[in-house]
This record gives sequence, C-alpha cells and structure tokens, in this order.
Amino acid sequence: MQKRRFSKEFKTKVAIESLKGLRTIREISVQYQVHPNLIAKWKKQIIAGIPEIFKEGRKIGGDEKDCKIQQLYQEVGELQYELSWLKKKMGINS
Repeated sequence: MQKRRFSKEFKTKVAIESLKGLRTIREISVQYQVHPNLIAKWKKQIIAGIPEIFKEGRKIGGDEKDCKIQQLYQEVGELQYELSWLKKKMGINS
C-alpha cells in the first residue's frame, strides 16, 4: 500500500475548513477521504504558524522584494516627474 501525499494547498483547504467549525472533523474527513488524525494535525500546524504571520521584521522573499523595489523606483520616477512639472509651471529653475 502506497502512502498518499497531499499538496500544501489541499492541506490548507482542509485545515481551514476544520478551523471554521461549521462541520466536525469526522464529516470533513469523510468528504475529503482523509483520516481525522491528519486533519487535526494540519489544524494544529496552522494554529501554531499563525503567530509567524504577524511577526515583526519578517524578511520579504526574493521575488516579493524585487517587485517591491520596482514599485518604489516607479513611484520615485513619478514623483520626480511631477516635481519637475510643478517647477516648470511655477517658473522655478534649479
């Protein structure tokens, strides 16, 4: 018998459903054909990981960091353009 592997998306979906409390773990386990102990384990893992989400000073991942830097450069460019336009309108030379 092979051991079943579940994606992180599937585990998250099932665990969040159990967190909602609208149905029992047993009902959820029947629907998704997963042992109730696994669902309870995934639920505990989510609860244990929640404080990490709100942790101060988290490091941004590489792609997120690059995206944020790009947004900031774009904003700086727009502000410089607006400043030069306003200086031109006001007749300020610098």
